Amino acid sequence: MTQSWNSGYVTDIAYIEGFYVQQSPARMALACLLGNVAAELPEPDDEACYLELGCGVGIGALVTAASNPGWQVTAIDYNPAHIAIGAGLARAARLDNIRFMEADLAQLATSRQADAIPQADFVSMHGLWSWVSNDVRAGIVRLLASKTRAGGLVHLSYNALPAWQGALGMQRLIYEAGVRTIGRSDVQAQAGLAVARDLKGVESRYLTESSITRDLLDTTVAMSTEYLPHEYMSAHWAPAFHADVAAALAEAKLDWVSSINPMENFPELMLTPEQRDIMNRYKDPILRELIKDMCLPRQLRHDLFVRGARRLYNDQRDAALSRLTVVPIVSPGELQTEIHVPAGMAEVGDKLQNMMAAAVRGPATVGELLALGGGRNPAELVGVLVGSHQCQIAVRSDGDQPESANRLNRVFGSRVNSIVAGKTPGALASSRLGTGLTAPPLLQFIAARLLSGERESSADAWIKALSADVVPEKHDTVRHVVHTAIEQRLPILRRLGIVPD
Repeated sequence: MTQSWNSGYVTDIAYIEGFYVQQSPARMALACLLGNVAAELPEPDDEACYLELGCGVGIGALVTAASNPGWQVTAIDYNPAHIAIGAGLARAARLDNIRFMEADLAQLATSRQADAIPQADFVSMHGLWSWVSNDVRAGIVRLLASKTRAGGLVHLSYNALPAWQGALGMQRLIYEAGVRTIGRSDVQAQAGLAVARDLKGVESRYLTESSITRDLLDTTVAMSTEYLPHEYMSAHWAPAFHADVAAALAEAKLDWVSSINPMENFPELMLTPEQRDIMNRYKDPILRELIKDMCLPRQLRHDLFVRGARRLYNDQRDAALSRLTVVPIVSPGELQTEIHVPAGMAEVGDKLQNMMAAAVRGPATVGELLALGGGRNPAELVGVLVGSHQCQIAVRSDGDQPESANRLNRVFGSRVNSIVAGKTPGALASSRLGTGLTAPPLLQFIAARLLSGERESSADAWIKALSADVVPEKHDTVRHVVHTAIEQRLPILRRLGIVPD
């Protein structure tokens, strides 16, 4: 990290291209309702504004813009390389409703640049808060205060305490050893990790006593070289307690509502009965979350805040949840009714199983599923369906995919030329979801080919194109993977309107 302008951040290597469904407006609205707070979800052609701070190369912002052609999307990042990549993808897909902006968030709220940012209905910050300086965090709060519309929803992810407590020394060791190594930040991160692994090998107390350090040092071996420096080599790396984050955002009149990960809002799935007994002594939501965090290995929190929370009674919440439409993102044969949660394996009852089975044949409203299965708890049903990644909330259950989404999906797929490319799963834009569907490179490739007029009968040509860098003895494996994707994933793409019937 030799640049004089980087201010302690990693700027010499671009961040991974990732899609995180927690950033989607529909997921934010669901989190609001699960927290007994009203939320409106605009249609894709309505006028609405989406703002992403610390957007990286902007995959989430791009699929939001492409899926909602009537919206205005603003994506902001400090690193000009990220902005150049994102803006290039937007130009290639001819998206005219997204603007990429290079800016320093510490100063943006009081600068002339801020005049061009419309007030936002939805704001998302993933992988930002825990990796920036105090000045930047203060600048973020000022910007949220001025640019979040009354009633607007704000998503914030951050490294959480106390889960990261046992790894504070590990990160500092990686950073200090890394910055003393000559080379780019990815080289520095690997040098710092090597020192940490060597110390772990000789029974360093603080690298062996904590389960988080043992696990992290093992898993980092397989992690992306683009991810590691951004995680560990920021001079400002600082995990935070939920209570401190909530207090900071309160200065922008933002109220914490719930976790964007749906099942985290159900204590019976997260905690043992004994742990729940202690938590239930208290009504204060901030203290309840601290007790929950003391019991869970929750390293990354995804929190939902609202600027002007309109509280709902349970019957109002249930009515709003019942009107939501869920659409399956797995095939019926992949239905999972045993779900691993921190409190153990949750095996759903017969009524819920019947409703889940109907959901993966969907789409259907939550109310329709409840009527089919005789259920009475819409929060439990939608929380399990969405939280187990078997369904997503649909903004619209039918309708044609806008050409903006088709163009972006063709751009994504055109960049895939190998089945062994070690890329982080990206996305395919879907107007019916109002966001993206998580998609590995192979699925992006197939979607682009189908959008270009080919049919699945061209699978042999696809296999040949994807096998160019695969040793001959693995070609049968490639064939199997491609045909499995066609059989299991293609019906889902068609149901979501991503590819034509």
